[in-house]
Amino acid sequence: MDRTALLEQWLTRQFPTDRFTLAPASADASFRRYFRVTFENRSPRTLIAMDAPPEHEDCRPFIHVAGLLAEAGLNAPRIVAQSLEQGFLLLTDLGTQTFLQVLNEDNANRLYADATDALVKWQLASRPGVLPEYDAALLRREMELFPEWYVGRHLGIQLSEAQRNVLERGFALLVASALAQPKVYVHRDYMPRNLMLSDPNPGILDFQDAVYGPITYDVLSLFKDAFISWDEERVLDWVIRYWEKARRAGLPVREDFAEFYRDFEWMGLQRHLKVAGIFARLYYRDGKQGYLEDTPRFLEYIRAVCRRYDAFKPLLLLLDELEGKTPQVGYTF
Repeated sequence: MDRTALLEQWLTRQFPTDRFTLAPASADASFRRYFRVTFENRSPRTLIAMDAPPEHEDCRPFIHVAGLLAEAGLNAPRIVAQSLEQGFLLLTDLGTQTFLQVLNEDNANRLYADATDALVKWQLASRPGVLPEYDAALLRREMELFPEWYVGRHLGIQLSEAQRNVLERGFALLVASALAQPKVYVHRDYMPRNLMLSDPNPGILDFQDAVYGPITYDVLSLFKDAFISWDEERVLDWVIRYWEKARRAGLPVREDFAEFYRDFEWMGLQRHLKVAGIFARLYYRDGKQGYLEDTPRFLEYIRAVCRRYDAFKPLLLLLDELEGKTPQVGYTF
């Protein structure tokens, strides 16, 4: 019996007297699938069913982090019913429109203000020992996806020893920078695609991979998204507004905004190297279409940071070499 039929059976056991229909709600980059369950004669009329095959996914982190978000006073799905053995969760429905779908020049300031207000509340709830550490091993493991999947599989290039050394030096700088930052709860994919237009705003999704780590990570994910870009002046303004809110709230952000922004940009370099690898893996290993189309966006994020900081000029030269671009004058290994 296929997973959808098993899910329908499970839902029928939860609501033996109610008639309902199932329709795809969304899919993500993992094995999880989501369905909107619409009831004929009950309230609420819709719920969301998560199908997370237990041989591939573990629902317990989702349940745990959903509870932390609720404790922080944030709008995350509540668990209505669960079957960990089968990999099914039934959740409250936060709506049909993501920030990514509705963001435009007119509403961006308001929606990002709501998102940063929620982020500050999430970070204020942070306690050590509750979520896994965003440690050096995880930071490095994420970045290793870049040489493995983007360079090796997508570009078809085997790195030379000298090229690998350039990458290693860059990785070491980024790990050290991330570990030196104050630690808070990190959603790890706090981006417009995972924020729902809802009341209260935003509804927060896709949080099961949350960790305890660098304070700039979720700020970076929000404003330097893999699926939508804004001009740098606007991003700078939004980051300043977050930093000011965080300071007023007593969060441990750096006193000097220039230092905070450097942390923000270097964190972005770590994330976007990871994302380049993930998107290539999604395409070549998992057969998921579309992700590679957004690769130029975050490669430009990577290049912009490398251009700004001397420590990453060798990495910029390496990218030029790998992609067959003319190196900028004055860059040497």
